[in-house]
Amino acid sequence: MPTTIEVNKQSVEALLGSGKSKPFVIPEYQRPYAWTDEQVETLFEDLWDFTATNGGTEREGTYFLGSVVSYENEEGEQEIIDGQQRITSLFLLLRAIYTKLVATPVSERTAEANNFIGKIEPAIWRTNKLTGTVDYKNILLTSRVVNNEGNEILRSILETGHADKNAKDNYSKNYRYFQELFDKHSIDNPLMVYQFIYALLNQAILLPITADNQDTALTIFSTLNDRGLPLSDADIFKAEIYNKLESEAKKSFIERWKDLDEQATNANESIQQLFYYSMFYYRALEKDTKTTTPGVRKFFAANKFQRLYKPDLMDTLFIILNLWKVVNKGEEIEDETWSKNAKIKQTLDTLSSYPNEFWKYPVVIYYVCYRNTEDFEERFALFLNKLLMELITKYLMIPTINAVKPDILKLNSAIIASDKPNFEFKNIDMMQLEPYIQNPNRNAVRMLLKTLAYEQQDELLPEKWEIEHIFPQKWQTNYFPDESDSTIKEKIEHIGNKLPFEKKLNIVAGNGYFGKKKKEYTASKIAITNALGTSDLTDWNMDSIMKRDIRVSDEIISILNRWNNEYMRMAVDKTKDEKPSEEDLARIEEFKKKGWI
Repeated sequence: MPTTIEVNKQSVEALLGSGKSKPFVIPEYQRPYAWTDEQVETLFEDLWDFTATNGGTEREGTYFLGSVVSYENEEGEQEIIDGQQRITSLFLLLRAIYTKLVATPVSERTAEANNFIGKIEPAIWRTNKLTGTVDYKNILLTSRVVNNEGNEILRSILETGHADKNAKDNYSKNYRYFQELFDKHSIDNPLMVYQFIYALLNQAILLPITADNQDTALTIFSTLNDRGLPLSDADIFKAEIYNKLESEAKKSFIERWKDLDEQATNANESIQQLFYYSMFYYRALEKDTKTTTPGVRKFFAANKFQRLYKPDLMDTLFIILNLWKVVNKGEEIEDETWSKNAKIKQTLDTLSSYPNEFWKYPVVIYYVCYRNTEDFEERFALFLNKLLMELITKYLMIPTINAVKPDILKLNSAIIASDKPNFEFKNIDMMQLEPYIQNPNRNAVRMLLKTLAYEQQDELLPEKWEIEHIFPQKWQTNYFPDESDSTIKEKIEHIGNKLPFEKKLNIVAGNGYFGKKKKEYTASKIAITNALGTSDLTDWNMDSIMKRDIRVSDEIISILNRWNNEYMRMAVDKTKDEKPSEEDLARIEEFKKKGWI
């Protein structure tokens, strides 16, 4: 069916009054009300200034308050996707004004006061169509934000007009501030009061954008939103899971969700990203190897969100998070010795320099599946090295996502079946790599330098390091009179002319020539850089680069071959009591022919 969208600018009175037939709902997945004193004051003062200059009954100006994105849900409610902060604030402001107006005894009220009391009532509450009687308990705005005690506070304020003077929640604070601002301006300029109310109800304009379904409304919101964090798929997932739980389980779920959110933030991740990683795990379980990656919300929303209701979902998200605590923050996980393994950390650090995220999915799946198995640390290390070997070789030859995407998805499913999965990547003759290593794609340089560096040290590279050009990128043209500028530029970018170097030391070294920079190299705590500084070399030229090109490419090829061979031996290594399958025997023969075992 085609998507339908209704857009029709409306006054505050008209839009809020539409809640009589389709009440406003702030859904569970929205974030709590968060307007500050500053935002409340800005709204009030801007409206007051507008009234004084362009609005009121004698002028025809309009004041644009912004858009409101919503859709009509199955209960016939206007579910607000964007604009909940603004809508809520308008309800609180109108309630503050109404409270002030009705505080005057009926016998003393002016005709204007009675008029605006009658205008405000159907904008906040449902009223009897025949008698006009107001049902103060039947409010046209309801907040259902998950785990937000403010939902009841908002309802109480709109019903009673009273906010606890000691309450610290935003609803109470902002309602009291609206009252304070209205009282102050009423005293300072009493002749403007009713003009202000008129302008607020009739000349303050909103642009409601009503979609026919949630997906369309969320898409519109994502396109329009430029005011802070948009709603994430995880916000919607939280609400879906919450609504499915029995009442006694809801509190513990929210506590776990909050804990997950805080831990993920501390690990430089997000719940949204954890769901994305888990999607690849569940796809692998379902043997889904399609190269088209579905959106996270579409994936989990399928079959009425059935995947969200898996009993192990939250546990899986916490498990995945533990992996990223190690990768992103270098944490050590209790009772998981692999997280203290220096070489595993180095391989994960090198993988993190891979130019796209496809390395992450098989790592997540392998960890989730086998972290509690015997010999996990040893097998995880070999698996990571093999994965890095495959990714480096393929990216050097074909630096695109599609070079490994289909193979990664096959590998994901293979991991589910075995902790020694078969890598169905295209075989590459290692000797073909030599020119690609010596003059690599710029996005592969950090991977290659890490691979070299970690052969000579157990510590991770410092957090802030840069790619150092041993022969500087800026040189004097008379330094190499026999070389063309284009030749020099090309050779300078070869791997033989590059080192990992601490940022602070690199700044000190600047663009000096080798003799001047050697001193800074000796101060480096990076082993391969320090070794060059303490070497007997006194000069560095184009010939030096070419010679180091050969040494570096030979060493990297040797490392990659070693990683491959170690994994292959592990893959065919069976216990004495375990009889190899026909597939295993065929693989053993294949490995023997290739000289891997």
